[in-house]
Amino acid sequence: MRDWINVRNVALPEDTVVAVGKFDGEHRGHQKIIATMLDVAREQGLKTAIFTFGTPPAAVVSGQRRPQILTNEERREKLHQAGIDYIVEYPFNEEIAAMDGEDFVREILLGAMRMRAIVGGEDLRFGKAGAVNAIKLKTLGERLHFSVYIIPKETEAGEEISSSLIREALAAGDMEKANILLGMPYTAEGVVQHGNGIGKRVLGFPTVNLMLPENKLLPRRGVYRTETVLEDGRVFQSITNVGTNPTVRQDGMEHKLRLESFLLDFSGELYGARIRLRFLKFIRDEKKFDSLADLKRQIEADLATFD
Repeated sequence: MRDWINVRNVALPEDTVVAVGKFDGEHRGHQKIIATMLDVAREQGLKTAIFTFGTPPAAVVSGQRRPQILTNEERREKLHQAGIDYIVEYPFNEEIAAMDGEDFVREILLGAMRMRAIVGGEDLRFGKAGAVNAIKLKTLGERLHFSVYIIPKETEAGEEISSSLIREALAAGDMEKANILLGMPYTAEGVVQHGNGIGKRVLGFPTVNLMLPENKLLPRRGVYRTETVLEDGRVFQSITNVGTNPTVRQDGMEHKLRLESFLLDFSGELYGARIRLRFLKFIRDEKKFDSLADLKRQIEADLATFD
């Protein structure tokens, strides 16, 4: 299936059931929408399609970009893994921001995306000033002959699940809560880069160093219990530091936020490999140690949390 990335001449080749939104965390609420889309697609013989924006509208309006829970690449991967056939990442600009809601339905959804059904949450809004909400959408569906499925908000412990709530949990380092809201472990992935070799050569622990895209949201600085997933599918328990590694500096890296993971029971080289980290639990704050010996003792204590 083809994705339509940052292009305006969208022309999906098949009739679809559509969802519109940021899908910036693909949390349990999003998963509920996707599950409904898949059911509707099977029942009505449709393909599934997501309409979203390559750049979050708020970033264009304010001129400031917030780090993303999922990068666009991660979002595409997760949506396709979930069974979505087509993803449209439309370019957001002043013209699309000013577009009348009904025109958006007629021209983009019914026209370009060949929508025959749409699934959304109770807070769904689009068009200029968010003029089309769930109620208005149902009215348009009756008049323009497409089906509308509105899904109640998913909740956890009395709170509505949202990307904002997940961001709060990540900022606090509360991985247990973040992972419950997401319905899966929070992940970060990247290509293993060369470090200074101290982890293996001096400390006696094999390490991997990851530099992530600047727009990737990371949890609170500190040390976490994680799982490291290799390209071949093998999974290793690991301890991951989110921060600047204040005890062992690298030239030109003093102020750059990065990930360094210590893998249990692993030997070999991973330079150039793409790996994924699953964050499970916050262990402690990042700190600067007086010596490498003190750092080594602390890493041993961190690794002992797996026992």
